[in-house]
Amino acid sequence: MKDSAIAGSVDKTSSSSGVEPIKPPSLNSGGSGSHGLAKRVMKMGVLFVGFTVFWILLYNSASPFGFPVISHYLTAAMPAATKLGEKNDQKLDSVLRNASMANKTVIITTLNDAWAEPGSIFDLFLQSFQIGKKTKELLKHLVVVTWDQKAYDRCTTLHPHCYLLETNDNFTSEAFFMTPHYLKMMWKRIKFLGSVLEMGYSFVFTDTDIMWLRNPFGRFHKDADFQIACDNFRGNPKDMKNMPNGGFTYVKSNDRTIWFYQFWYNSRTLYPKLHDQDVLNKIKWNPFISNMKLQIRFLDTAYFGGFCQPSKNLDLVCTMHANCCVGLENKINDLKILLDDWKKYKALPNQHQNTTTTTTTNSPPHWTVPQRCSTSFERARIKE
Repeated sequence: MKDSAIAGSVDKTSSSSGVEPIKPPSLNSGGSGSHGLAKRVMKMGVLFVGFTVFWILLYNSASPFGFPVISHYLTAAMPAATKLGEKNDQKLDSVLRNASMANKTVIITTLNDAWAEPGSIFDLFLQSFQIGKKTKELLKHLVVVTWDQKAYDRCTTLHPHCYLLETNDNFTSEAFFMTPHYLKMMWKRIKFLGSVLEMGYSFVFTDTDIMWLRNPFGRFHKDADFQIACDNFRGNPKDMKNMPNGGFTYVKSNDRTIWFYQFWYNSRTLYPKLHDQDVLNKIKWNPFISNMKLQIRFLDTAYFGGFCQPSKNLDLVCTMHANCCVGLENKINDLKILLDDWKKYKALPNQHQNTTTTTTTNSPPHWTVPQRCSTSFERARIKE
């Protein structure tokens, strides 16, 4: 993705330094003593002005991480006057309470009509919980947040915990990657998840195109506030150079994460052409986050894999994401193959399951995906 231009500029109504120059005292009123004082004051004024100009230029220029003007970040980092939750939604609170674990944790996914149609992504998503290892029991903690009435109606026929998120937008059809429609949906999602934190609920957020193959809770970091899957994992969960994927997160509700989601959401105005994941990749370097003592961990793709960087060992994998893939039909095709791979793996005797998979003829089943997804971006560009 190409980064957007750095937002913001210095207020040109003030002096270039932002500081009024210090006027020296009159040379006619103090003799040589006042003349020396005037020189010292002028020297201090010049140094101060120079330092101020340097400071402004420093924050207006692009750092190695593309930070915008500091005043814009200060605005984004200020505690919100109103919470992300626009109103006290008793229906949402009821759905969350009914689905919650004992520690007030829920699993959340979002769904629109395009993904809710029979035989589409939602059916595969629910199927993965049914055939995964110790995942079926997690369905009672799953909250499906729907973007439209049709998706809500389909959800209620299949699942007990459904919630219709009322918006003024039409999110019924497929949201194509990086279109204005897609960006608006992603930021609505961040705002909604922030409101869940404000209500005191921790959550695992999962895209619906993520297959749940094992209970993941034993693989989460106990000391983290915010944990996120990766498109590319570099080997160290604390390495900020990991490439995050916003489709799977585990977030504990506390003051730090509530502030962080407000900061993340507000930062959308700094990068209007980027989606939530790319904005996160910018702000993760910001000193405000380290100053808040927010503990961020990146999840290992050995356990939380995807088509960008598949989990190589089926003995370890917890989730698999149809990321690095565009087009609903491409995702459906490859996720069906993925679930078939998983069924073949589960059909093996236990002693063969617990062996590192290879690609030899006599090896246990291994992933045969991505297939159509691997060329989906190229084919989408040709259509354009």
